[in-house]
Amino acid sequence: MIGQVFETVWDAIESDPAEAAKLRTRSDLMSALTAHIKAQKWTQAKAAEYLGIAQPQVSDLMRGKLSRFSLDSLVMLVARAGLKLSVKVTKQAAPKRAA
Repeated sequence: MIGQVFETVWDAIESDPAEAAKLRTRSDLMSALTAHIKAQKWTQAKAAEYLGIAQPQVSDLMRGKLSRFSLDSLVMLVARAGLKLSVKVTKQAAPKRAA
């Protein structure tokens, strides 16, 4: 790993590109949900009500506990929050090497 430059932290901690993509996507969805909850000025209790989950799960979401949420569950929460999810697929760049 010495001398390698990574596009994201997920690429650095996960050697399998597919797993890194899953982690990155889950992180992006959690960030979007957290931003939406804050923008709506929902309490954790109100967010739990809207999302159909328990308040401690909202706390985990807000604290970025990635391991507590599957990709499927995050997609469901995005929909319940009234957000629209779009997916963009692009060709991945080759890994860069430092000089």
